Amino acid sequence: MTTNQKSLNVDARFALPDNDCEQQATPDVEIIEFDYSKRSQWLRAAVLGATDGLVSIGSLMMGVGAVKQDVKAMILTGCAGLVAGACSMAIGEFVSVQSQLDIERLRRTNEGDREKLPNPAQASAASAVAFAIGAAVPLLAASFIGEYKLRLGVVVGAVTVALVLFGWLGAVLGKAPIIKSSLTILIGGWFAMAITFGLTKLIGASGL
Repeated sequence: MTTNQKSLNVDARFALPDNDCEQQATPDVEIIEFDYSKRSQWLRAAVLGATDGLVSIGSLMMGVGAVKQDVKAMILTGCAGLVAGACSMAIGEFVSVQSQLDIERLRRTNEGDREKLPNPAQASAASAVAFAIGAAVPLLAASFIGEYKLRLGVVVGAVTVALVLFGWLGAVLGKAPIIKSSLTILIGGWFAMAITFGLTKLIGASGL
């Protein structure tokens, strides 16, 4: 009996530190995973913003190209769309993050937690930059080509390559099927450009 009691006491003594070590190690793993997830969300939002700029400005330039062969008109329209779209994205993101920040401030009281809250100015700037990067692709593609049909083809080609790239990045960051995600974004971008080109051509032909 005495021997059994001693062995139980020894086991009990050494069991506690193991549990403590496991409890201390668990939060570290969770923090690392949370930080990775947070970075992935920011990167994925940037990819979506760039895709928005790419499709919006590409479609806008195709719409102008449907009724005007002048390269200057296409470039100026694309530049105006880039500035307007980037400002719109920045304002929308600022309002969205600021609203989220106000709600979170009511729930948190710890100073350390406040430092981890999202920054509205940073989010709005990132959104505007991402939109501008995507919008710059069709603009740069059309800037140095004077021939009308070739210019439209180069814009479509550049947008297509960028859409596949952004679709791949979004799928990797969102852990989604790569081929399906890339094809979805690509077909959506083609559809947007085709609809914009066709409707603008129709409106221009009607004499409005």
